[in-house]
Amino acid sequence: MRTAVFKSYIKGYYTFWFENGEELVFEEVHPRVLKQFDLKNDKSLIDKTFKIVFVEDFEDDDEEIVIYRVESLKPI
Repeated sequence: MRTAVFKSYIKGYYTFWFENGEELVFEEVHPRVLKQFDLKNDKSLIDKTFKIVFVEDFEDDDEEIVIYRVESLKPI
C-alpha cells in the first residue's frame, strides 16, 4: 500500500501523484472502488490523499504494454 494524491480523471484515465514524486496514470479502477468514490465526477476528490493498492497487468505477455489498475483506495 502506497500513498498517493488523486489529481484528475480525463477521458478514461485516472492520474495519481505518489509520495516520491512519481505520476502514474491508471486505465482501470476496480468497480467496488468506483462505487465508493466517484472519481469521474466528484471534484472534491481532486487533491485528496489516499492509501492506494494497484496492480500492473501486462498485455498478452508483452512487457512493453502495461495497464495499471487501482484495486483499493482508503482516504487519509
